[in-house]
Amino acid sequence: MFEYAPAPESRAIVDIKPSYGLFINGEFVDGTGTSFKTVNPATEEVLAEVAEASDADVDEAVKAARRAYTRVWSRMSGAERAKYLYRIARIIQERGRELAVLESIDNGKPIKESRDVDVPIVAAHFFYYAGWADKLKYSGYGETPLGVAGQVIPWNFPLLMLAWKIAPALACGNTVVLKPAETTPLTALLFAEICQQADLPPGVVNIVTGAGDTGRAIVSHPDVDKVAFTGSTEVGKAIARAVAGSEKKVTLELGGKAANIVFDDAPIDQAVEGIVDGIFFNQGHVCCAGSRLLVQESVADEVLERLKRRMSTLRMGDPLDKNTDVGAINSGEQLKRIRELSEVGDAEGAERWEVACDLPTKGFWFPPTIFTGVSQAHRIAREEIFGPVLSVLTFRTPSEAVEKANNTPFGLSAGVWTDKGSRILSMANRLRAGVVWANTFNKFDPTSPFGGYKESGYGREGGRHGLEGYLKGEAS
Repeated sequence: MFEYAPAPESRAIVDIKPSYGLFINGEFVDGTGTSFKTVNPATEEVLAEVAEASDADVDEAVKAARRAYTRVWSRMSGAERAKYLYRIARIIQERGRELAVLESIDNGKPIKESRDVDVPIVAAHFFYYAGWADKLKYSGYGETPLGVAGQVIPWNFPLLMLAWKIAPALACGNTVVLKPAETTPLTALLFAEICQQADLPPGVVNIVTGAGDTGRAIVSHPDVDKVAFTGSTEVGKAIARAVAGSEKKVTLELGGKAANIVFDDAPIDQAVEGIVDGIFFNQGHVCCAGSRLLVQESVADEVLERLKRRMSTLRMGDPLDKNTDVGAINSGEQLKRIRELSEVGDAEGAERWEVACDLPTKGFWFPPTIFTGVSQAHRIAREEIFGPVLSVLTFRTPSEAVEKANNTPFGLSAGVWTDKGSRILSMANRLRAGVVWANTFNKFDPTSPFGGYKESGYGREGGRHGLEGYLKGEAS
């Protein structure tokens, strides 16, 4: 087996401050609440002390956003708004290495993912929606912004989810109060510096850090016109209940339990790469992760043999090492949940196989794992584990594959691997999923809408459809 010399990215490019305040009305201010620590999940090193926004702080942020909306941003032409979005996109590109390193330190994901996937797509979202800012009349959703958008994002893609939320909101003429996840606030706070660098008018973007109470204060604030949330289904349901009966517009992008379906005529090596990318990318911390592998019986043994061989080549370790394929689990709390559900899989009689590797003694780590002998009744086939754990089921016919794939409360994504174009079209029409990938997985583009059905939420982000949630008007 090959040994790889470490190739660590330098931390010197990132200046992590000992403490951070809130970003309100274009300035960093001290919060009136308490504070919390953000840690490096790969080492458990405390990175910084971060302010936890109180209800009063959230109220100040919403007032700042309302002033900016009324006096400046909504009155500005789309072409002028576009200039700011283009400027932000270019600064993101210029500071891309800094953003990628900070994302990997605070989140635990491999640097090659944050550098080669997250940051380029973040910049692409701002470029894309900058192009829409002066063309809203062609969107089909009207041209009138909603007002103040309250946005709450998760810890798995902190910077990317920020771009998904902020770019279309600003392009449409809204202002923003955004809360990053409490375990990964640092790149959002660096983005606040980018807003200053771009001379964005004060109050157009406000970043308030904190945990669940801060998010609830944003969602329930009476002067917030739009709520956008990405995160767990449980919290999404609570938000839907909280805003029921109000006039707030809502988009929810929630959990998933995606099926990755491999037929007997699929290119097996290509499919194996897609399986690995579908579940082990970002340590499985992906709402649309292909966490259920449905493989046709006639090729199941061959697929599993090649999959295990491929998994044995995955490199696990320091997220800042450019050789690393699988980084750290984001938090001790998430690691506990992954372990608990994996133990349930053992208790239910599924057969566990995991990559043999030495885990670091510090930090939060879980080896890439697959369970075979899984049935539809197993919890590991029904519940979102949100970690590097794959459940394997088999099927005989396309109809059985569809039935098993749709037998879930979620409906975010799916993958189909086959050599037959007609089968791809047939499966795509029958699968109850917001996104169906054909002979690939986890491919994202700012021009393409993303979202789910059932307990995976409602509304779309990305593409022309992503404008709808931030404009008044009906689709033509």
